[in-house]
Amino acid sequence: MTSSEFAAAAEVPRLHAVTAEEAEHAIDRDAAADAVRALLVALGRDVESEHLADTPRRVADAYIEMLTPRPFTPTTFPGEGYGELVVVRDIPFDSLCEHHLLPFRGVAHLGYVPGDRIIGLSKLARVVEQYARDLQVQERLTRQIADRLVEVLHPEGVGVVIEAEHLCMSLRGVQVPGTRTITSSLAGVVRDDDRFRREFLERCGVGRTEH
Repeated sequence: MTSSEFAAAAEVPRLHAVTAEEAEHAIDRDAAADAVRALLVALGRDVESEHLADTPRRVADAYIEMLTPRPFTPTTFPGEGYGELVVVRDIPFDSLCEHHLLPFRGVAHLGYVPGDRIIGLSKLARVVEQYARDLQVQERLTRQIADRLVEVLHPEGVGVVIEAEHLCMSLRGVQVPGTRTITSSLAGVVRDDDRFRREFLERCGVGRTEH
């Protein structure tokens, strides 16, 4: 399968997050603050106290910030005939679990084998942010990032690995701090070619022993 055929066969991602341009119209800041205030009252808190009086506005603003990715253009350049793996690892990110509205935080490792185009390296971190600033599950986040790279680059192959700690596991419920969830999405030669798959996973450090 050529890089163009591979890209055409890939699922086009659905941008679930609210973009900066849409935020003013899609987000009702006052209604969000009122909802936080109602929640605090329902939890038996005194929202007239000096400490909590401005908390609804602060919480609303915090969630609006965490759910609004910064706009960017994924700049690409001619590939200059480079056909080996490109990997950027340990890209930090923060996201929100859509089941509990609690953060999950970790790192993303992105790799691709170029077709005709390469991408500005900083834009890989921006792609991670574009989908992380949302109400998410880690599995979907991993796939969305991979699909976006396919859509933009038409590469020979793509790999994405995400490692994250979920506060919905650390702070509540089972309460096991320090656990990491690891997800991956591989496509094209990074999935189907043993050499590229092994090289990508080794560069990501998947399976390494921590001391």
